[in-house]
Amino acid sequence: MAMAGTSSSPSPSSGPSLMDSLFQRTLDDLIKSLRSATGGAGDPPSLVLSRAVDEARREIRSQDPATKAIALQKLTYLSSLHGADISWAAFHPLELLPSPLLLHKKLAYLAASLSFSPSTSVLPLATHQLRKDLASPSDPVTALALSFLASPAASPDLARDLSNELCPLLSSTRPRIRAKATAAALRFFILYPDCVRVAFKRLVENLEYADQRVVSAAVGVFCELSAVDPGPYLPLAPEFYRILVDCRSNWILIKVIKIFSRLAPLEPRLARRIVDPVCEHMRRSSAKSLVFECIRIVFTSLDGFDSAVKLAVDKVREFLASGDDPNLRYLGLKGLSMLRPMHSWAVEESREIVVKSLGDADPNIQREALHLVMGMVSEANLVEISILLVNYALKSDPDFCNEILGEILSTCCRNFYEMVVDFDWYVSLLGDMSRNPHCAQGEEIERQVVDIGMRVRDARPELVRVARDLLINPAFLGNPFLCRILSAAAWVSGEYVEFSRNPVELVEALLQPRTSLLPVSVRAVYIQSVFKVLIFYLGSYFEQEEADHYLPACHQVGSQLTEISDGVSFEVSSNRNPGEKDSVENEDDVSNAPRACSSNELTEMKGSFTYDAVKYILNLIETSLDPFLEDNEVELQERARNVLGFVHTLQEAQGSSLDEESFKKNPKIIQCVTFMVDAFSDELGPTPANAQERVLVPDGVVLKGDLSDLATVLDFEDFEPPRSLIFSLRSHEPCESKENLSSLNESTSLLAEHRRQHGLYYLPTGKDEAEPDGYPRANEPQLPVSHSNATDDSINDILQLTKQSLVPRKTKPRPVVVKLDEGELILASSLKSEELKDDLLSGAVRDVLLGNDDEPTTSRRKTSEKSSRSRDRGTPECADHRNQSNEILDDTQHVNPSSRIRHKSHGKGKVRSTDENVDKGDGKSHKGSHRSSRHRRHKHKEKAGASANVAPQAPAIQDFLL
Repeated sequence: MAMAGTSSSPSPSSGPSLMDSLFQRTLDDLIKSLRSATGGAGDPPSLVLSRAVDEARREIRSQDPATKAIALQKLTYLSSLHGADISWAAFHPLELLPSPLLLHKKLAYLAASLSFSPSTSVLPLATHQLRKDLASPSDPVTALALSFLASPAASPDLARDLSNELCPLLSSTRPRIRAKATAAALRFFILYPDCVRVAFKRLVENLEYADQRVVSAAVGVFCELSAVDPGPYLPLAPEFYRILVDCRSNWILIKVIKIFSRLAPLEPRLARRIVDPVCEHMRRSSAKSLVFECIRIVFTSLDGFDSAVKLAVDKVREFLASGDDPNLRYLGLKGLSMLRPMHSWAVEESREIVVKSLGDADPNIQREALHLVMGMVSEANLVEISILLVNYALKSDPDFCNEILGEILSTCCRNFYEMVVDFDWYVSLLGDMSRNPHCAQGEEIERQVVDIGMRVRDARPELVRVARDLLINPAFLGNPFLCRILSAAAWVSGEYVEFSRNPVELVEALLQPRTSLLPVSVRAVYIQSVFKVLIFYLGSYFEQEEADHYLPACHQVGSQLTEISDGVSFEVSSNRNPGEKDSVENEDDVSNAPRACSSNELTEMKGSFTYDAVKYILNLIETSLDPFLEDNEVELQERARNVLGFVHTLQEAQGSSLDEESFKKNPKIIQCVTFMVDAFSDELGPTPANAQERVLVPDGVVLKGDLSDLATVLDFEDFEPPRSLIFSLRSHEPCESKENLSSLNESTSLLAEHRRQHGLYYLPTGKDEAEPDGYPRANEPQLPVSHSNATDDSINDILQLTKQSLVPRKTKPRPVVVKLDEGELILASSLKSEELKDDLLSGAVRDVLLGNDDEPTTSRRKTSEKSSRSRDRGTPECADHRNQSNEILDDTQHVNPSSRIRHKSHGKGKVRSTDENVDKGDGKSHKGSHRSSRHRRHKHKEKAGASANVAPQAPAIQDFLL
């Protein structure tokens, strides 16, 4: 019957049959099947993996431990090398944990570490078995349990429940178990900070243990803990110093030097003490990893010692000169990068090697060399180095090309373009970057193009010229990396269209058929820019006609011409000398005028704004945008309807008369054009990102999310709707009914009254009187710097440039760059300067080392109210911790803030403390220390009020070391 039952495949819910158990595939069989599938024979690898998981899912339900063990072995292999999810099998390792066979126990712990997580529901079931394994006399069994507890699968509950079992293992006489327990203590401290109070003393004792494995594990634990908050571990500096001087293990020395690099900035005297041993290791050690760690601590924490810096620089040059090993060259460049902020002379002396490293085959070496080259850029050589690097990027691979472009962009825009003097050159350089076939920095170039346009007025003519070159080239429309740049070019061309030499050409470029290749968001910007160009062209056309009519009657140079016809006002500013500056009053008038042109400009452009060109633009817009009226993208449809609504309004106002005279003198057309010119007359300026956050809410004002109760406050009968011009496609849409008009009047009157009552929360309608243009004017524009004649040998040219003096040359005055974002920088710095909360683990370590057991730590404040009250009285939380906690607290309770941790060269490593009033030479027994500690605690309670106002002092290090 059993044989007959195996003929059909078992259901997923049933366990494996006897036949499946007898002919179960081993791990070797699974590996062979996967290799054959990868080689192209048989089923694809994904199908083989799926079948293997299903097979193990059936086999693991077997009651036979051997069958279950093989299934777990295959699952661990699939999870480790092929990324299979085995969290569903979390319960099955628990079934093998009690097995007496060491092989089964190994498989169970390995599978548990891969399938468990701190949130696994069955994890508490392993607590009892882990406690038994930790107490096992067999070293392999105890080591397996400790390895599991040190893995990410351990949970805070496990750390809390098994902390009593871990502490004796930290003092075990078996070196292997002691080292494993020391490594597991790190995970225990992180998950359960109160474990520090009962285990920290034993962890410090392991720093002086005879076995190097235990010392290595202890130093590794302190290295990881000090990376979070090094302050609490400063009193342990004597123990680390002894290891730095006496130890000969490179791995331990590297960890100790890492610890000192974090402690040295906290105690200036410590740097003077460790500089000699660090330099000695640099001179004598042949291990490059240890030498580089010594170089790192010298450059980051010991840069005030010139002899150490010079020795470290010599070692860096040795790394750079090793031509056979690219790893050493990379470490040499990393060393120079750390040294550059404080000692730039070392980088200058190695400039030749740094620049030549740009052509290295290793991309990491190229990247570090690029960072160093850009670090040598100054205001004097920014133009030349940037041009050479842009040309060098054309010959580089795409990844390094974008690294170069990104470094140039970040360097030039730093601190509001502080190193850029000639913005015409920089805008032209942005255009050259955009034409690079490998350029993928479209987002950053787009941001800078728009930002420069709003901040630097003098750069706008060059921006429009560069944008025009990008828009008229249809080849750029098919490049997906240039979409963001083309969006910025279209926005600049429409916003600053007054600087365009041929608006008709600009409309043709914005409406060319290949724009259908662009994303919807970019095409929407194109349509809006067409609207701006159309309004500017119509306004300039009528201004030109008015200027041609009234300029012959003008008899006074410098007078301003104003003609009011049918409620329309045209202003033409007179010609001025190029060097003459306007007064504040003239600037106010010009800023409020709708895109005025000087008489010289009108004379040069006479005949360019013609009626035929107006008809051509209107027909081109209507033909190109008419298909968007039924487009599925609402953004395109809405913008197209806005533009075509204005065009159809002009056509209806003109009527059947198509001659030029009727068009020029039609008051409705003039009124429509003037209204739209006024709507686009206000230019945009930079706005800080946190501007809204700076607005203070007055006392007593309650801000609501909506205006749902506004109808109960206002009465609509007393308000008349404001007059407004509404554009619509009258040829396509029916006229609005009276009901719609009445509801529109009601909503507009509601908005007007709400603005009148709550004007504080609305944006101002006019410009600030103190600053008419919203931000300062820039200087006179200059001719752009040509950078097309770059030499082929870019590396040698950059090397020559870095040899030049950094004295700034005489250049044109730098244009004014609007900086309205200083508030953001101040806000960011103030946020960074706020004091962070004490870490749970750091607070527990401070309590142990400084003896602050009378005060509750942060971790204890998170426990229950009952346990908090008991700890404030000085009693432990549970009876299991009482003996071990008292042992450590008696040794550390009497340590005051100015205590010393003394190093005993002849005994075991223990944390000892002495009182300042006790003579250092007076030896006392451990029992006497207990009595003295209890006596001091009693005195401390009596003088609690007197000591409450005493400011805590930083932990000090014993004087003989410093």
